[in-house]
Amino acid sequence: MAPLPDGFSYAEWNATYNALSFGIAAMGSATIFFWLQLPSVTKNYRTALTITGIVTLIATYHYIRIFNSWSEAFEVASKDGGDYAVKLTGAPFNDGYRYVDWLLTVPLLLIELILVMRLPQAETVSLSWKLGLASALMVALGYPGEIQEDLSVRWFWWCLSMIPFCYVVFTLAVGLAEATSKQPSPAAASLASAARYLTVLSWCTYPFVYMVKSVGLAGPAATMYEQVGYSLADVLAKAVFGVLIWAIAAEKSAVEESGKLLPN
Repeated sequence: MAPLPDGFSYAEWNATYNALSFGIAAMGSATIFFWLQLPSVTKNYRTALTITGIVTLIATYHYIRIFNSWSEAFEVASKDGGDYAVKLTGAPFNDGYRYVDWLLTVPLLLIELILVMRLPQAETVSLSWKLGLASALMVALGYPGEIQEDLSVRWFWWCLSMIPFCYVVFTLAVGLAEATSKQPSPAAASLASAARYLTVLSWCTYPFVYMVKSVGLAGPAATMYEQVGYSLADVLAKAVFGVLIWAIAAEKSAVEESGKLLPN
């Protein structure tokens, strides 16, 4: 929980306020959608879709906490109808909720992708453990640097967290390619490939946002870019990714149901 810098303009405060509001709306709406869609997929894919909803539910809760913490850290007022002035209240802004969220949801994101692909059981268990532990380690190694102002310390922890990060990204981009090609229909294979690459794309956003405070930016602008960047990346990595998981589950359910209707 690093202290907030003083001197926020209304535009900087409002950009972060809107990004966090968008995060709440997107995650909350996605949760309702995913769970309403459970009856539309076969039982083989309901666990994956349930986990998808759990991920966005956890994210909704933490975004509400981050939003409330941000609102309580500032006093925004307009005098005599003029421009809004933004002042710190002295209440701490707890961005640690974000890391708690990632520690819980990032492993689940990978597990839901593995489950919806329906790999052999031994491979499913092995990949779930390997990718789940690697992603949790990545988040845990990133947090000590996030709360540091010393740039050398931030870079040190960034480099450490990139080791499990690279392993996970390589597995998604290369290791699951063969399994993707074995999906039961071209549409399912295309959707699974899109889910893999969306995860890689959205995940690659996080290290760059993490580096905002390490490349010369500081003060309110750096805080704003960090919060907005993380919020947009989260929506892509959880809500939009979850829609792809639902689409894969729906497509594969349709293929399986049509197979049952075919005459022997």
